[in-house]
Amino acid sequence: MMIKAVLLDLDDTLWPVAPVIRQAEATLQLWMEQHVPGVTQHYTIERLRERRHALVQTDARFQYDLWALRHALLSQVFAEHGAAPDLADRAMAVFADARNQVSLYADVRPALLALASRVALGTVSNGFADLQAIGLASHFQVSIAAHRFGCAKPDARIFLAACAALQLAPQQVLYVGDDLLLDVQGAQQAGLRGGWMNRSGLQPDDTVHRHVKPDAEFRDLHDLHELLAG
Repeated sequence: MMIKAVLLDLDDTLWPVAPVIRQAEATLQLWMEQHVPGVTQHYTIERLRERRHALVQTDARFQYDLWALRHALLSQVFAEHGAAPDLADRAMAVFADARNQVSLYADVRPALLALASRVALGTVSNGFADLQAIGLASHFQVSIAAHRFGCAKPDARIFLAACAALQLAPQQVLYVGDDLLLDVQGAQQAGLRGGWMNRSGLQPDDTVHRHVKPDAEFRDLHDLHELLAG
């Protein structure tokens, strides 16, 4: 596999995302109890989540811009309770700070150092984690986030933009992520190699995912480094 660059997903590839989101939502809820108590009297975290899911259908941008989606939700809810217009910005800053308090998988830092000595590295993500705040930005030559780019995986354009930024043809680039459809199949359909980060070791048990055939499968980033070194 003649690979000159590796593009990585972030959430559930470099860190587990579910606990991060739970903590960020809990942190935001506590902040709202202090600054907009009327909101938390009417909305639990679960009710806010349900309203956010309904809001997705109202604007095509919300399909790829998760920052705008959360901001719009808070703006609406705060306005309904007479809060100052700028409070949604402050709330999103609180959420974003908590969103960046990730716990990296143990292999990530050492493996990134090893990988960076062998190939160019980049990231393509549908989330809005801040790699600078997390302390990983220096490892990557290019980082593309869906909410800034204007479309999300599995759209081929976001993969191809990363390849163009690296000045490489898609077939020279391996994309690695945990989602068989968004990451592996999306990358393959854009002309890249698609690697599956399968940290659990479990195989899909449904036909929708089973038909996707990764070019490679990894339990962690050390596996990826071994493949490239082999």
